[in-house]
Amino acid sequence: MSDLYAQLGVRPLINALSTYTKLGGSIMPPEVTAAMAEAAACHVNLEELQVAVGKRIAELTHNEAAYVSCGAAAGLVLATAACITGDDPAAMHELPDLTGLKNEVVVHRSHRNGYDHAVRSVGVRLVEIGGAAWEMEAAISPATAMAFWTQGAMTGYNDLPLEQFIAIAHAHGVPVLVDAAAQLPPVENLWRFTQMGADLVAFSGGKDLHGPQTSGLLLGRQDLIRACALNGSPNANIGRPMKVGKEEMVGILAAVKWYLGLDHAARAAEHERMVADWCAALNQVPGVCAERSFPNGAGQAVPRAKVMLDTARLGLTADDLVRRLLDGDPSIAVAPNDATSFYINPYTLNPGEDAIVLTHLVAHLRQAQPQ
Repeated sequence: MSDLYAQLGVRPLINALSTYTKLGGSIMPPEVTAAMAEAAACHVNLEELQVAVGKRIAELTHNEAAYVSCGAAAGLVLATAACITGDDPAAMHELPDLTGLKNEVVVHRSHRNGYDHAVRSVGVRLVEIGGAAWEMEAAISPATAMAFWTQGAMTGYNDLPLEQFIAIAHAHGVPVLVDAAAQLPPVENLWRFTQMGADLVAFSGGKDLHGPQTSGLLLGRQDLIRACALNGSPNANIGRPMKVGKEEMVGILAAVKWYLGLDHAARAAEHERMVADWCAALNQVPGVCAERSFPNGAGQAVPRAKVMLDTARLGLTADDLVRRLLDGDPSIAVAPNDATSFYINPYTLNPGEDAIVLTHLVAHLRQAQPQ
């Protein structure tokens, strides 16, 4: 156990679940922590640093402009505000009072989720549509500030294709924001959505990018990125509480450089190997069936293993096993599903931890075997 966490009485865990915020996102590589430590050693003008870092990230990711937010959710707030106010300081001063301002955001009914609270916090009303083009056409009005798309597990269920969604919005002069917080890998997503025409795209910095957990990226149009910055800290506008430090700005830049330099094909092959090894071993245990599942729960292009239990034969449910793994030594987090199944995810593991997960999982399953 880490001495730091031991002194606090907190146990680290092996994360075979996902880049969940409540589990600390991902682990930063040395390149990122070194950059953050260097940034912490001196004072700097944060507005100048934000512009310089954004310019470099935009170049690296083939985008027109970029802004570092304090997480993807803060990015959604600032992006929504930018689409409402543009660079008008009077409008920025009034938020979230939208009197006299555009106050509606078009969104697919199937895309509604808890994270759209970030969009609603600006004061807008979400106008829901189904999967027909005429519904979107009818929903757009002079009050429409933005069209909002969530990319993830819910995408593709009674929604328009994103290209058509963007085309309809743009035909009415409405900008499109894509929430792609967890949509890495593949690395190409850093430029795919903007190249499709999305005006702003939000990513988490603390998930697969392995940057600071309290960082995020907004990528897209220069004018809207500038409006995001004006609405954000250090300005006394709606984004003032969403402060980004010099360490996070430099850290996410280092993370982007690191991520772009990875051998993503080799990394994907290693994930497939882990899942195949897990399934082969677990399928030798009576009362257990394991299979490859793709994509993962967030809709990312990462395989995982779905583990299914014969609960009557084993005398325990999937929830029982998930709890035993979490309470064990080491503590191992896996993804609950239902009473008879759960998932184990490879892409948040440190080297060698896949074997530890398998060893402890098999041990718990063997203990549950009828004597």
